[in-house]
Amino acid sequence: MSLSVHIVKKLDAFTLRADFETDGGVAGLLGMSGSGKSMTLKCIAGIETPDEGRIVLDGVTLFDAEKKINVRTQKRRVGYLFQNYALYPHMTVRQNILCGLHAKKDPHEREEVLAKVLNEFRIEEIADAKPAHISGGQAQRTALARILVNRPKVLLLDEPFSALDAHLRLQMQLEMKLVLDAYDGEVVMVTHNREEAYHLCESIAVTDSGKVSALRKTKELFADPVSFNAARVTGCKNIATAQKTGAHEIFVPEWNVRFTTEKEVRDDVKGVAFRAHYLHPRTESNRYPVHFAGEMEQPFEWVLLYRYGGQPEDTEPLWWRVPKDKRPQTFPETLGIAPVNLLLLYE
Repeated sequence: MSLSVHIVKKLDAFTLRADFETDGGVAGLLGMSGSGKSMTLKCIAGIETPDEGRIVLDGVTLFDAEKKINVRTQKRRVGYLFQNYALYPHMTVRQNILCGLHAKKDPHEREEVLAKVLNEFRIEEIADAKPAHISGGQAQRTALARILVNRPKVLLLDEPFSALDAHLRLQMQLEMKLVLDAYDGEVVMVTHNREEAYHLCESIAVTDSGKVSALRKTKELFADPVSFNAARVTGCKNIATAQKTGAHEIFVPEWNVRFTTEKEVRDDVKGVAFRAHYLHPRTESNRYPVHFAGEMEQPFEWVLLYRYGGQPEDTEPLWWRVPKDKRPQTFPETLGIAPVNLLLLYE
């Protein structure tokens, strides 16, 4: 299985440019709301039509602007899980799933598949209930069951956990992973939540104002984001522009500090980032005087804000994340960060 998406679509706010190819597993589109993620899914599904480009699924062209190919949504063998699940409110769970079996005409075969799916998704006890009377998790399982009975070649998940509360969201992520592990088609999942993307996606394309980047392996992306936007959406809080001053050295004007880096610095470096939990008062490398600038208490840690000694007061403070049982009694005079933990940004 493979999915190739190379399209352009002009929108009011920006021009969507999606260029990525999947090769199995779960591919994530990670980015802020309004960055073009859902529109990309709609173009793959045939709900929206690109202005240029091609979409090819498992060797079959679904869309080609030059060749005037635009396969109807119903013929694309695409399963689309909407944010609100789009269950028919006047139908029971059983009837909703049977709608997905419209291609099967034999009543005995339909009932056989239905019984199997109700069991697999653990929704037998709510088979005769309507969507208004089932939980968010049950609604999601029903919507997935309705989609997967059709055996689609690609499954599109549009913010699949956004309608759930925090506790149920984690539970459903675990359940979704089991479903996706058993599914042998292509999966593209849209999310703005980095934890969801990290947990469920083998590879991730970052979206930013309509630009959908090439897919990268998830752990590689988090370890080395490369771009300002990727650093932000993967959770970096300390990000600034930087200039090359040596083969392994950069200067950060906003913070008025020089950092030694483990990786060799390219001439086209544009910035630097580091994650807030990598700072430490006893780290010798890249160690500078700091002064306290505020704090935020979170459930299991403190975010301590600081500025470097030579950093202008009108610039944003940096973040230092500290577990609650590790918080120092007095704010340290210096903080350091190891060269290996500095992320060089080029886009």
